[in-house]
Amino acid sequence: MFQYTLDIFSESAPAPASTLGPVSVPFFEPDLARYDHILVAFSGGKDSIAMVLDLIERGIDPGKIELWHHDIDGREHVGNFMDWPVTADYCRKFAAAFNLRIYFSWRIGGFRRELLKDNAMIAPVAFETPEGVKVAGGERGKIATRRRWPALTPDLRVRWCSGSLKVDVMSIAINNQDRFRGKRVLVMTGERASESANRAKYLPFENHRCNAPGQRVNRTVHVWRSVHAWSDEEVWAIIQRFGVVAHPCYHLGWGRASCAGCIYGSPSQWASLRVAAPEMFGVISGMEGELGHTIRRDETVTQRADRGRAYDMDAETIRVAMSRTYDGPIRVAPADWLLPKGAYGENAGPC
Repeated sequence: MFQYTLDIFSESAPAPASTLGPVSVPFFEPDLARYDHILVAFSGGKDSIAMVLDLIERGIDPGKIELWHHDIDGREHVGNFMDWPVTADYCRKFAAAFNLRIYFSWRIGGFRRELLKDNAMIAPVAFETPEGVKVAGGERGKIATRRRWPALTPDLRVRWCSGSLKVDVMSIAINNQDRFRGKRVLVMTGERASESANRAKYLPFENHRCNAPGQRVNRTVHVWRSVHAWSDEEVWAIIQRFGVVAHPCYHLGWGRASCAGCIYGSPSQWASLRVAAPEMFGVISGMEGELGHTIRRDETVTQRADRGRAYDMDAETIRVAMSRTYDGPIRVAPADWLLPKGAYGENAGPC
């Protein structure tokens, strides 16, 4: 049985008088009715979709649910650098199909700016709110130079694409919205134990880094990895029950809906990207040359692609995946639902 530490107790079960700090209690599913806001970190991939559909099956009030999507490439440049162009609009259309709110956030300048950072501070974060777009951060920290690709490691300090462009972005957006003060907030993320030995060690439920139960902020924030113990089969089963058409990358053959140019990409994924998006592949390859630093320590993306075999991809699905507008269906009748060819393919995911 999993164990976790939690610094609050339900109203019906107050903390023992002898308790001076966090205590270890058996793992349980949180009482979702106790939260004012449920923020789902929504990538548009199968695991984040499964989290949302599970909430719907549980009968959770849609008014409590917010989908939060982080635009990896930011919005300050024309075109995409690392991410699938269609992802943002796919997420937007998914939210609309289920009548859910969605908010986008991004590090100013995105992946490209952080990669090329030279004698500068980290960029601020822009995030959508019910009142409009706000900007925060980027005013503290040390001047530094990056000019190196993220490292292939569980340490988010050096695998900065996840740390700086996703995790930190969400924290800044939570910390800088007064609407969460005095509220109980549940953040949901889609890591699963079967993805890697490191992710298997994640706690399914714990305090979020934004948890601030003191009198000044009085903000309770927890993390629930609701699909942590789910298998691939369980994830695809709930997607089929709702007839949700998966992100186009799964239909091209990818097993994960990460960045198109994910640093963990397998040889066949890089070979497939070279066919599906030769311009994007060329920019990434050229950036390796400009920086004198490759994503993989022992080979360039071109050498890695040369070792792979491109997936069998049709031209129409490539067009959809590389478009900034998703013009396909989000839902179909369950009888018409098709398991995408990449459903049980290469994960090639993070540590």
